[in-house]
Amino acid sequence: MSDAVTPSHLSPPEGIGGLRRQRLGWARLYFVCEALPHGADPEPLVRAALSGGAGMVELREREQPEGTIERSGRTFRRLADTYSSLFIVNDDPHLARELFADGVHVGQEDMPPREAREILGEDAIIGLSTHSLEQIEAAQAEPVDYISVGPIWETPTKEGRPATGLGLIREASKRSKLPWFAIGGIDSDNVSEVVEAGAGRICVVRAIRDADDPATVAGALARAVAENPA
Repeated sequence: MSDAVTPSHLSPPEGIGGLRRQRLGWARLYFVCEALPHGADPEPLVRAALSGGAGMVELREREQPEGTIERSGRTFRRLADTYSSLFIVNDDPHLARELFADGVHVGQEDMPPREAREILGEDAIIGLSTHSLEQIEAAQAEPVDYISVGPIWETPTKEGRPATGLGLIREASKRSKLPWFAIGGIDSDNVSEVVEAGAGRICVVRAIRDADDPATVAGALARAVAENPA
């Protein structure tokens, strides 16, 4: 994809980094979604998630054509603006810049956070996946704004990644000075266990994407974690 240059009339205002980090501080529910969830236009689902209480939405897509990803990304951007939420792109800081995203989320095997920071600049939000206590502790010294911790339970969205269990959530609640999101198999039936283990923020995919009423589910999940000030 081309290296996009932001037109002068679309340049972010002064203090955009502070605004983004303020929104990160508010976010308790983080929704990750494909470009075409269940093969459909993402707008109804993303709108439902954000209206229900998601403070962050991430575009995670590796299979669709470039044009499809870009069209969906523009929808994510517009809806995130509508609901004063953050729009994050998975893995690809160049795509994040092209879509005027608020930042990028990288994994342990992806581009190092320092390189992503160099590409996107100090105002961008950078997230990092962690799967062990050692990775949580190492992340504290990285130029990242938040981490995800898990997967708590095995999940088909991270096939082959062993479950960490709730023990890692308890450790994160004691060790992480960064905002962190519990992730991996969380839904309405088990979110209370995650909160009791110490999580004050969660990230979900299927719980909202596959729900009959995604806005209601998003609202219930957001309320469940809002009770924990972590």
